Amino acid sequence: MAKRYGLKVILVSNTWTRIPDADWLEQIVVPDHPDAADDWIVDHITEDDIVISPDIPLSARCLEKDAHVLSPRGRFFTKDSIGEALANRDLRSQLRDLGIMTGGPSTFGKKDRSRFLQRLDQKIQAIQQTG
Repeated sequence: MAKRYGLKVILVSNTWTRIPDADWLEQIVVPDHPDAADDWIVDHITEDDIVISPDIPLSARCLEKDAHVLSPRGRFFTKDSIGEALANRDLRSQLRDLGIMTGGPSTFGKKDRSRFLQRLDQKIQAIQQTG
């Protein structure tokens, strides 16, 4: 999709990963400490950037910089919805710590992928129309 729209994609991680050789794709490897990748993203994000991440605290930090945030399952986070997402994350963590909740997220399926691609496409088009 990035290639179709002529967009640059930056993959940020703590370790090198094999990625396709493409001029629209860049990999940034940051120092190995727990929040290094998140810190790099927040330091470099701009208003019309789209961050794709399941990390809710990172999503909150990116929203503070007026970026657009989409989960890999196709959920857009907004400044209005991120507080609830953070509270639910904390509650689930406490329930796991108490042994009340032992499962993780459901399996990523075709519907998740389809919803993600549809919402990403819609967001890209909306940004391009306003920009």
